[in-house]
Amino acid sequence: MKMGRKAISSSEWMIRLKLEPLDEGGYVATSPDVPGLVAQGATIAETMEIARDVARKIVESCIAHGDPLPKRRRSRTHSVDAVVPITVVA
Repeated sequence: MKMGRKAISSSEWMIRLKLEPLDEGGYVATSPDVPGLVAQGATIAETMEIARDVARKIVESCIAHGDPLPKRRRSRTHSVDAVVPITVVA
């Protein structure tokens, strides 16, 4: 029985994030690759994780509604510069 939807295979996309500290503490992330993405967290790591989940939900919504997808960046074809937070307990 066909449901009228195309089968979607899972794939990995790379998106750029712009992280900015907030005056009241924490961080906010936006993305030039995923319009509408705004994520806020207490730490850089938390903000990046939330942003990843928001981006996935935006892409899934585009697929479900037949809207254009954000421009795709395949991880195998682009290098990635990243800042990785670490916490050192003395």
